Amino acid sequence: MATGRTHRPATRSRGIPEATVARLPLYLRALTALSERSVPTVSSEELAAAAGVNSAKLRKDFSYLGSYGTRGVGYDVEYLVYQISRELGLTQDWPVVIVGIGNLGAALANYGGFASRGFRVAALIDADPAMAGKPVAGIPVQHSDDLEKIIQDNGVSIGVIATPAGAAQPVCDRLVAAGVTSILNFAPTVLTVPDGVDVRKVDLSIELQILAFHEQRKAGEEAHAHALSDGAGPAAVTREDSDASADKGPDGDVPAVMPA
Repeated sequence: MATGRTHRPATRSRGIPEATVARLPLYLRALTALSERSVPTVSSEELAAAAGVNSAKLRKDFSYLGSYGTRGVGYDVEYLVYQISRELGLTQDWPVVIVGIGNLGAALANYGGFASRGFRVAALIDADPAMAGKPVAGIPVQHSDDLEKIIQDNGVSIGVIATPAGAAQPVCDRLVAAGVTSILNFAPTVLTVPDGVDVRKVDLSIELQILAFHEQRKAGEEAHAHALSDGAGPAAVTREDSDASADKGPDGDVPAVMPA
């Protein structure tokens, strides 16, 4: 069986832009849903809507894959699933190690979507001796002392870090030194890696903070709308304000709100 150590996707060598690569999983998710419903073909407009992008961008992205669809028919769903999966490297086996088996690491280990998307959890690793041998999602946890050997024995090139922030960089350094070249980082810290190593960061607190910003903005907009509907908007001008403004000569102060 092929492993991630010996085979890597050809996206960069084929000149596919990173922005396009980032959208391919969105298309694949939408296409997989269509495939599960036995939908044979899909138009660019329908697929773009399902993926949350505009159809012109979708057609441009697919042109990098050599897929142009058939006028009046659209795209063959099953072929596109295969083509995008192959481009992303998901038609082969990618052994993954998860380091840090706390609540988050255990949740990731129990995630059922890895296997169906070309990833195999090869090992679970934790620094706590009490965790050693304990099964999580049917996989016995191994101690971090054996990290390098585990990576070598399983041909791992993708590592997932779910440790506390303070342990993340040392774990990252060990993973890279052992041959891992792609890291998914869930720890709330920025990792420093050498050239040739790819890091994707997932920070749940930052995502929540962004949502909080949008919630606050929506609340402010609603309050503003209520104020306007009650006649208390910023454009409201009292008679006294208007009279005072009218008394100003041509060289007087310009009123903050011009009277109607």
